[in-house]
Amino acid sequence: MHQPPHPLTRDLVLVGGGHTHALVLRKWGMRPLPGARLTVINPGPTAPYSGMLPGFVAGHYDRDALDIDLVKLARFAGARVVLGECTGIDSKARLVRVPGRPPIAYDVCSVNVGITSHMPALPGFAEHGIPAKPLGPFAARWQSYLAGDGPVRVAVIGGGVAGAELVMAMAHALRTRGRLAELSLIDSARALSALGNGAAGRVRAAIKALGIALCEGVGVSEVTAQGVVIADGSTIASDFTTGAAGARAYPWIAESGLALQDGFITVDAHLRSSDPSVFAAGDCAHLSHDPRPKAGVYAVREAPVLFDNLRAALEGAPLRRRYHPQKDYLKLISLGGKSALGERFGLPFSGPLIWRWKDRIDQKFMDKFRELPTMQPPAPPRHRAAGLEEMPGDKPMCGGCGAKLGRGALRAALAALPTGTRADITPLPGDDAAVLTVGGVQQVITTDHLRAVTEDPVLMARIAAVHALGDIWAMGAAPQAATATLILPRMTPELQARTMTEIMAAAGEVLREAGAEIAGGHSSMGDELTIGFTLTGLLDRDPITLAGAQPGDAVIVTKPVGSGVLMAAEMLGAARGDWVAAAFELMTRPQGDAARLLAGAHAMTDVTGFGLAGHLLNICEASGVAARLDLGAVPWMAGALELSRAGHRSTLYPDNKALAPDLPADPHTDLLFDPQTAGGLLATVAAEQADDLVARLRAAGHQAARIGEITQGPPRLSLG
Repeated sequence: MHQPPHPLTRDLVLVGGGHTHALVLRKWGMRPLPGARLTVINPGPTAPYSGMLPGFVAGHYDRDALDIDLVKLARFAGARVVLGECTGIDSKARLVRVPGRPPIAYDVCSVNVGITSHMPALPGFAEHGIPAKPLGPFAARWQSYLAGDGPVRVAVIGGGVAGAELVMAMAHALRTRGRLAELSLIDSARALSALGNGAAGRVRAAIKALGIALCEGVGVSEVTAQGVVIADGSTIASDFTTGAAGARAYPWIAESGLALQDGFITVDAHLRSSDPSVFAAGDCAHLSHDPRPKAGVYAVREAPVLFDNLRAALEGAPLRRRYHPQKDYLKLISLGGKSALGERFGLPFSGPLIWRWKDRIDQKFMDKFRELPTMQPPAPPRHRAAGLEEMPGDKPMCGGCGAKLGRGALRAALAALPTGTRADITPLPGDDAAVLTVGGVQQVITTDHLRAVTEDPVLMARIAAVHALGDIWAMGAAPQAATATLILPRMTPELQARTMTEIMAAAGEVLREAGAEIAGGHSSMGDELTIGFTLTGLLDRDPITLAGAQPGDAVIVTKPVGSGVLMAAEMLGAARGDWVAAAFELMTRPQGDAARLLAGAHAMTDVTGFGLAGHLLNICEASGVAARLDLGAVPWMAGALELSRAGHRSTLYPDNKALAPDLPADPHTDLLFDPQTAGGLLATVAAEQADDLVARLRAAGHQAARIGEITQGPPRLSLG
């Protein structure tokens, strides 16, 4: 008998993509816990590694080298990624709040969000200062600032090791680019007090050699656009002021109901908080049994303990593993250029060799996430039916429209149906929706159903709703009502309720904004998540169909192409997280306003399973015309062309390519046959209106483009 996946019974939510959680995700991928559903919440698709920040600021590393790709890591771990910033934890209700989506319920939760160096009590810092932490926003601001020209003035508030590393890295980067710079390191007490005398002396010498002004025993009273105002009323000039003074917990932690120490979550030796269902690690946690300074080395070494204890908590077993922080650790401090200082047990040592040593340690850590272990699929059965080896089994089956049947199979099935006899149904061959006439009112009806392309039910619900609405918008109708069809993976009634609540809230929001209401639905359980909707829309004019294209029309598309390739590559862990996040943003972008702007189109459809070429061919066949595409004008999603060049294809690509075998097979052209999920609208319009329409679409936020023209001749596509 077929054995389905294990039912889901518990939710584990990781808040933050810090170093500890990144290592936990890696371990989880190699040793998942059956029955547990894993979620990671992070503001963005990547998490920067603090150990390499000075090297990035100095120019030794590019931006990508700094980041842990959480989307790839989550795919490896079988986890869902929620891209959003946590704004609170309700420990009584066991809910995590993330703006823009329903609260996320948990059975066990872990917090690893790091710290912030924002200075809310310092006047003017919020308006004119740039916190050094979180690292991601700081790195982006520095990169932009460094790209300028002319003389600069930089001030770093906080003379600890972090502030010293930062200002020396800045000085090196500016000097390398030949820019005149005044740099100041400001501390209210004595700088570098955490280091021994020998190490502190060497760092001071490096600061002096770089021409940095060290201002000690100086109180800061205000930050302005002109610089840092100190206690005596004078100003240290600065047009890039950052803060690396101390560590502060995120304000929302104070409202969590957990026991705190100086705003940080108090944890015991098991890394468990005052609430047995909540754990914490890294800089956001306070080790009550053995307090330690904030340092990344502790976060890394906490990972195995946290991993084992989270599993035990989910299993309902006793927590046995305790974290014992080391009494002293190797400190490696970048000195601006490719030189570093090391200190252990108060003994300093420095030079280029130490920088190479530090770089090797940092690269080894990052390689854990760049080179994830390859998990071997199960071997094919020894005895199998003939033809099984010819099926595409060397990679996972795509989700979304990449999992749909080819056009040939669908057309053959529809052609076998008897001719309709109802006068209230208007047949529209080739269109994905039908037109009904009810009491003199024209109504469009359509249905669509998608296999999940993401583990996040909320994101998938939004994608599926936008996707289903596409047929309504493409015909020029106003969305009216929807019924939902859901298949959930096997899970407990409690998890069913959580998941259904998330899906219906997210889908309801999309549909209501489009003007429709959910009128009901049907649900069942299966091996995986699928979401679909049947929709109706109202027409106050003749529908826009596939059959109205005219020679001389311009062809317009409202979204870039490439979601099929991106989703196929993401399933294999080959797509960058920022590419995937950008694709999801496009897939959840509604097209109602675009449809209204294109209300005068001669023909229109939405770009979905058959790809851009397949859907344009549908228009050509229904209209009795040909089309010429300008391949260079077609907009591609970020990363789509790179992945196509690397050989990635959706599972539906071969069927789509067979629609136009005379077109060349190359990475650019192949993307024309890439199946799209929640793709853009594809319209033919009068040529003299096209440029104005594209400009108006772009002004409304759509990445629209004029990509070709309709020509005379038998239905076919050509490239011009």
